[in-house]
Amino acid sequence: MSMFSPAELAYLGERRLGRLATVDPAGLPHLVPLGWSYNPALDVIDVSGRDFARTAKFRYAKANPNVALLVDDVLPPWRPRAVMVRGRAETLLEATGADGQALGPLLRIHPVQVLSWGLGEHNG
Repeated sequence: MSMFSPAELAYLGERRLGRLATVDPAGLPHLVPLGWSYNPALDVIDVSGRDFARTAKFRYAKANPNVALLVDDVLPPWRPRAVMVRGRAETLLEATGADGQALGPLLRIHPVQVLSWGLGEHNG
């Protein structure tokens, strides 16, 4: 069974930009916009990018795997919608996809809690 509701999966399917929060060595939050993808085979969120293993977000998640990803938008006139995934990041230097293709370095976010709002009557 998925950690995500059908409404959350539908919303995530329409979006590609999110904000990833990690924690730096001093305990301060580090928040960056980035691309991500939902991995239905594992029911996780995968995050990668150019020279990804060298990024602060990768290093910070390796040291402290507690992360949060927020995917959001606002519909007019003022209707905020969002899915927030709180979980544990697995830092992989040589990840592979479900079909065995090499994906390179990535963060694989294993959801512990999924919160959403503005997607309809039943979210939260």
